[in-house]
Amino acid sequence: MQSAPSATHVTLAEGLRLPTNGLDYAILAIYFVVVLGIGFAARRSVKTSLDFFLSGRSLPAWVTGLAFVAANLGATEILGMAATGAQYGVAVVHWYWIGAIPAMVFLGLVMMPFYYRSKVRSVPEFLLQRFDKSAHLLSSALFAFAAVLIAGVNLYALAIVVEALLGWPQWVAIVVAGFFVLAYITIGGLSSAIYNEVLQFFVILAALIPICVIGLKKVGGWDGLTGSIEKQHGDNFMTAWGGTGIGDANPLGANWLTIILGLGFVLSFGYWTTNFAEVQRALSAKNLSAAQRTPLIAAFPKIFIVFLVMIPGLVAAVLVPKIGTPGSDLTYNDAIPYLMQELLPNGVLGIAVTGLLAAFMAGMAANVSSFNTVFTYDIWAKYVVKDREDGYYLKFGRLITAIGVFASIGTAFIASSFSNIMGYLQTLFSFFNVPMFVVFIIGMFWKRASMKSGVWGLLAGTTAAMVNYFWIYKQGVIDIPTDQGANFVSAIVGFVAGAVVMVVVTLFTAPKPEAELAGLVYGTVSPGMDDDAVESGDDAWYRRPALLGWSAVVLAAACYVPYSF
Repeated sequence: MQSAPSATHVTLAEGLRLPTNGLDYAILAIYFVVVLGIGFAARRSVKTSLDFFLSGRSLPAWVTGLAFVAANLGATEILGMAATGAQYGVAVVHWYWIGAIPAMVFLGLVMMPFYYRSKVRSVPEFLLQRFDKSAHLLSSALFAFAAVLIAGVNLYALAIVVEALLGWPQWVAIVVAGFFVLAYITIGGLSSAIYNEVLQFFVILAALIPICVIGLKKVGGWDGLTGSIEKQHGDNFMTAWGGTGIGDANPLGANWLTIILGLGFVLSFGYWTTNFAEVQRALSAKNLSAAQRTPLIAAFPKIFIVFLVMIPGLVAAVLVPKIGTPGSDLTYNDAIPYLMQELLPNGVLGIAVTGLLAAFMAGMAANVSSFNTVFTYDIWAKYVVKDREDGYYLKFGRLITAIGVFASIGTAFIASSFSNIMGYLQTLFSFFNVPMFVVFIIGMFWKRASMKSGVWGLLAGTTAAMVNYFWIYKQGVIDIPTDQGANFVSAIVGFVAGAVVMVVVTLFTAPKPEAELAGLVYGTVSPGMDDDAVESGDDAWYRRPALLGWSAVVLAAACYVPYSF
């Protein structure tokens, strides 16, 4: 089995410095000018708080779909998944083909009609309608806290990468990146963030594709890569399911059951269906059909993006055989920066640096824009300053955006104990997203679930996941080989605990009146359902959500075949 990472900080090797020149900096400068330009252009459409927080629900599906996948394709995704590829091998595909696609399809086909028809402005607001104020307030607080933590990871990672690659001091990188994210969100609201995410999606692709192509050429193509990896790490490193039998040893430290249940169901569905940083993009679509198609359109690039992060991780594992171990100066997070330093010529290097910075800003902006919406609508307007004019909440939204950015700077260093950034994020998801998912799924499919069961299910799920990770795993009560394996177990424990507590509490407390459940429970009809007339063009066969969704599932399953034998 691959050795655990030795570094205790998310930091890059001291010797990593990129040979950037004026051309590279010019490309970077042009990108920042365009980003701010988009922000100022979007400002003209921001007249109400709905415009600021949800783009006035006016965007086409292809825009929200690309923004949906770009919001997820942050720097933690790029650096973290490349690190996961270097550490665990081809098993990284699980986070995409079983850990994303089924849940994205479920969101589009099943959950988006509930979200969109209920006219909610955030995910916690849906819990208010289905359960009660206590579930709403707790979920709002947990989500706002998690959003700031995750935005902080992006900002911290950006600072250390820029310091290592360009030689800028960390505080300069933090201030510059924070300023640009703050500027274009504060100026143009969610529309600015979304249109910038569409731009960032293509910039990120332009950064990753040359790294993959030149990296593969360096190690003798795919056959050369496969031969070297198998010689260094064994056959299981290049298969998705090799060694995942219960009791068997494999690089990931998890068996097929925890992969399917922990990652494929609990963590995956918990993240994609309740994470407002993602759902917010779909809620900004112009109609229900576009909202449903948002995650379904995003699913297709998501299937193939794994290759753009897995290949650099595997190439780095070949070029630096001891990466991430005590015998190397490089941590797993160094995989992509190392390849940028070693392989890319000037000009292409500038695009790659720009793509990396774009990825950091996309991830941070997604979480900051979701934080400002939840804090303004679900905490401030509901419990602190009620019933003010719309202009007040628009101004407050801009203020809380600035506070969210500064808070992200403060929380960034919590991530420093993880040498694989993705391990940190999966830990957060098991704590915050999984308990929210169990409350959603039971509340949506079980009409009898009582009003009070929501808040107690959230508390039980969050507490159980944290106890499993910090006490049972970290204190060695149960031997789990890796952090990722522990995250899968924590997710399962949190889900089961939340579900059991919800059932028990429901047996002793009053259900919500059936008349108030219309459109909130599967099988009931929303009063606004008749308003969902299909617009001209949306009824085309290739735009049908069911066709898009099931095509994505079949394609993801087919991609597993070459890596399963």
